[in-house]
Amino acid sequence: MTRITEQPSLYDHLETKSVEELTRYINQEDAKVAKVIEGQLPSINKLISAIVDKLNAGGRMFYLGAGSGGRLSVLDVIELPTTYGLPEGIYNSVLAGGIDRMADALEEKEDELEEGWNALVEAGINANDIVVGISASGTTPFVLEGLKKCRSLNITTGCIVSNPSSPIAEHADYPVEVITGPEFITGSTRMKCGTAQKMLFDMISTTVMIRIGRIEGNNMVNVKLINDKILDRGVKMLMQKAEIENYDEAKSILLEHGSVKEAMESIMKKHV
Repeated sequence: MTRITEQPSLYDHLETKSVEELTRYINQEDAKVAKVIEGQLPSINKLISAIVDKLNAGGRMFYLGAGSGGRLSVLDVIELPTTYGLPEGIYNSVLAGGIDRMADALEEKEDELEEGWNALVEAGINANDIVVGISASGTTPFVLEGLKKCRSLNITTGCIVSNPSSPIAEHADYPVEVITGPEFITGSTRMKCGTAQKMLFDMISTTVMIRIGRIEGNNMVNVKLINDKILDRGVKMLMQKAEIENYDEAKSILLEHGSVKEAMESIMKKHV
């Protein structure tokens, strides 16, 4: 297969360029990413709908990835329990080399065929779940073998890749092919591919959280009260929703129940 992600950069002799030139060229390349994603919205929507259906039916979501894309998926997943009050274990990321070694950038682990599948088995993967492979090249052995095993057992699969007609997309029920083109530094897929992946993780998880009821209006009513800023936000949210004028009263109610959603449910019950 042709790996567009490995093709030569559109720019050369970079060491001779000024700071102003370099930043302008990088920005020009970054500007292409959103348009590419826009063209893939139908495929993205299908993947999101599949994830929502699985979660609403009691299943789980797993990202399976390596390198920059895998690490970005970890960052997305670890924020969901705090931001949306999502119970641990529903939205997950399996990273080549292990999440506990994430800062070590163990890129060689992406070539280990069985490790991804073994980690999924350890997590009790089953046909109620969905597994989404992350691979800029679309060929990462760690991801590819995991998706192959999933499909052989009728476990729903998806993927996010940046090369067309890749082996990983072939083994995905819901493939998303975001072809961002050659990188500014030849082969450095932490750049445009990574930007596209970050945008997609934000889009997918945010839309999923809204569709499974973790947001009301445009508010994070399930946010965990982990610091003063978020507590203050929650108090003001509750004051507005419940029409409470006294800040301290709203704060006391919120702390008693732990989230705006639960506080509102309690208030509503008292007024039935």
